[in-house]
Amino acid sequence: MAKTTKKQKSLNEKLGDNTKLYAVGEALQALRDLKTTKFDETIEVALNLGVDPRHADQMVRGMVSLPAGTGKEVRVAVFAKGDKAAEALAAGADKVGAEDLMEDMQAGNLDYDRIIATPDMMGVVGRLGKLLGPKGLMPNPKLGTVTPNVTQAVKDAKGGQIEFRVEKQGIIHAGIGKMSFSDEDLQKNFTAFVDAIVKAKPSGAKGKYVRKVSMSSSMGPGLKIDTTEVTGA
Repeated sequence: MAKTTKKQKSLNEKLGDNTKLYAVGEALQALRDLKTTKFDETIEVALNLGVDPRHADQMVRGMVSLPAGTGKEVRVAVFAKGDKAAEALAAGADKVGAEDLMEDMQAGNLDYDRIIATPDMMGVVGRLGKLLGPKGLMPNPKLGTVTPNVTQAVKDAKGGQIEFRVEKQGIIHAGIGKMSFSDEDLQKNFTAFVDAIVKAKPSGAKGKYVRKVSMSSSMGPGLKIDTTEVTGA
């Protein structure tokens, strides 16, 4: 039987009833009260959905812009040439290129959070499918990462836009900001994230769509959120 550590015991004592359902603001305050680390932890939200992503009509995937941003520096690479390459650099892209960028990535330089491409560059990007696909970095027109409007795509990526995608177990999770954010900003981000997932409800989803919602910090416990706070749940 696993031994309970002093830290776990202390957390259990502070939390009390582990079946309690929290309002979002109440959960945020509890996570702040339980914080024991010195670094600025990320606030994370996980949703357990009533879908089976093995079926194409039950896949949940999309993009959402968090109103208050993520609090994280996002590294963006853009595949573009000519004027579009200049636009991407002006918008704040960290790396811009074409065949040279492809070769750089093939050499193992893949330290990016988002990769964007203009439509004419997909022939080059396609050669990186085996590298980018498993990392979830492959540009996709449905997600707005294959676009002629590279300026907007780069600004969205840098400004707090995040991608969400349901995992095999029917769970979607993402960071919605830092603990140093105000409660108001974190609640705005929570609402934007959850609403985007509710709106992305697939045609094949049957029964209750949002089954459970939990919130945690990087090193903190998971707290159950009252799903009556989730629109459309």
